[in-house]
Amino acid sequence: MAGLRERTRRAVQAELTAVALDLFTERGFDEVTVDDIARVAGVSKRSFFRYFPAKEDAVFGGVQLMGDDIAEQLTGRPPGERPWESLHAVLREWVARIDTESQAIRLIESTPALRARFHQKREAVRGRIAQALAARTGLDAFTVDLLTAAAAAAIDCASRESLRTSAAEDRMKLVDSAFEKLRPACAES
Repeated sequence: MAGLRERTRRAVQAELTAVALDLFTERGFDEVTVDDIARVAGVSKRSFFRYFPAKEDAVFGGVQLMGDDIAEQLTGRPPGERPWESLHAVLREWVARIDTESQAIRLIESTPALRARFHQKREAVRGRIAQALAARTGLDAFTVDLLTAAAAAAIDCASRESLRTSAAEDRMKLVDSAFEKLRPACAES
């Protein structure tokens, strides 16, 4: 039953995020109220606040869910797989999904209040991924932090290069190349 409840919570949260992003894109972030989001989504304002503490958090609804899913997938990787390969395999799979969040990324980039919040959320997600990697591998906190920071840098650099060269179709090759070039020596543990 808890599994069904969690799936339902995630589905409602995803729906609220989608409605919020559509409204923010259409009207502008500052012009949309929580009442607007709740009305269009067909829920009460009180229900909205059960899922998100503030309007800004509706933009990031998918970020926390993504972090939880990535952590879960890392935990389920083969026991003998090296940490860097685990990160590469799981994050590679998520790159395409992250690309579909371009509406949210454009909104975040164009709204100063959201940029700072995005970096906080992203760090929290990286922390969750680091916990999962540490639990799976037994590596020390410093090494896990280094590996997750390097993996994030690999994805960021591939994303910037993809935008710079308009090579969206080659994004996976760029991700693979970045992971290969950035492979830390401690990744072989």
